[in-house]
Amino acid sequence: MNIRLAVHCPLQNTLLVIVALLICIISGCRKPAPAPVTVTFLDAGWLQPDELPRAERESREFTRETGIAIQQSPVPETLFSSLDPLPQLDLLRRVLQQSGPSPDVLGIDVIWPGILADNLIDLRPYFATELSSQDPQLVSSYTVHGKVVAVPYHTHVAVLEYRTDLLREYGYSHPPKTWDELESMAARIQAGERAKGRKEFWGYVWEGAATEGLTCNALEWQVAEGGGRIVEDDETISVNNPAAIRAWQRAARWIGRISPPGVLAYRETDSLNVWDSGNAAFRRSWEWGYRLTHPSESPVRDKTGYTSMPGGRGGRAGTLGGYGLAVSRSSAHPREAVALIRFLIEREAGSKTAPSHAEPGAEPQFYDLPQILQANAPSPQLSQQSSRLVSRPSNVTGHAYEDVSQAYFQTVHSVLTGERRAPMAAAALEKRLVAITGFKTGLPKTWK
Repeated sequence: MNIRLAVHCPLQNTLLVIVALLICIISGCRKPAPAPVTVTFLDAGWLQPDELPRAERESREFTRETGIAIQQSPVPETLFSSLDPLPQLDLLRRVLQQSGPSPDVLGIDVIWPGILADNLIDLRPYFATELSSQDPQLVSSYTVHGKVVAVPYHTHVAVLEYRTDLLREYGYSHPPKTWDELESMAARIQAGERAKGRKEFWGYVWEGAATEGLTCNALEWQVAEGGGRIVEDDETISVNNPAAIRAWQRAARWIGRISPPGVLAYRETDSLNVWDSGNAAFRRSWEWGYRLTHPSESPVRDKTGYTSMPGGRGGRAGTLGGYGLAVSRSSAHPREAVALIRFLIEREAGSKTAPSHAEPGAEPQFYDLPQILQANAPSPQLSQQSSRLVSRPSNVTGHAYEDVSQAYFQTVHSVLTGERRAPMAAAALEKRLVAITGFKTGLPKTWK
């Protein structure tokens, strides 16, 4: 009996060990599964009230498809209501220069690549196929010394809003294609509406405050006249030329004639308020404007059309704006960040080709839109002639762009107010830009 127990006990112990090991393997001795990666995303536009439902939906879809979570970096509420890009630039600078990991994916304005390039990775190797199908001018705006620092996401192009009902009433078959046509049409419609007792009605409203918005406006005027791009791609300062001077002088004549004196203080929301009140025939806007629903009480909600900005001897030109998506050099998850960007740009492309479900009569009319927008607004009224996309000289001037743009819009504003004569202002601006950039002076590339 004792011998049998001595033999059985070691065998029993061995069986117990084996059973314990099996239980351990099945139920818990394995290493716990790694926690899902979380990508941080900083983009003020994604958190705008009208974009938030879409952002939340896409965030859920991305996590479901990839297992990667998205955490939206907090953005000060003041940035939601501001259309000025500079406060957003200051925020990005702070987060990119702080110690430790910064947000993985960032939305950056089209004029920021030259300023932020040192803190962003080159995305060309990851998006070669997608970039090859984009407009070359658009891609070049996000390229710094051959490095693509952001992938185009929300592209904005300047367009002209027009009152479809008033054009018909005053006998016009199409919106203005040139600045000469806009002046004559705006003056005639304004006179007719004021004769009806609408003393606050104006022919053309736009953004004339001394801000980045004026840089966009004035650049369109002078490029259409053949006056170049302020600073050319070859680092030539070209702004001091007769065509640019003529363009500024033309705009100065609008003040008090077809544009209200107060336009010199207008920002985007100011001109929009005038438009929504029904007190303008034409308004300079951005293509994203037709995605927005005017207030239901607005008398122009169903009477709005969109076309390319007018042109002149240099053709039609619309300033390029919008945002791209970038990856921080200090990102803790660059592979996942690239995956998020690819997901978002694919969803953006899909949203442009999806059928519209707008209510009957709610869609505006489109006419002669730039080629880059024709996929967004298919219409038999679209012309084969498209306006040029004009990018601000932010890449060529790099970190100096803020000073370059400020010098430019302050100079143009002084001409519009009558404080300075255009030829003298252009000459002084040329000297100032040389001091800021160290570049040489010359003629614009469009000069004939």
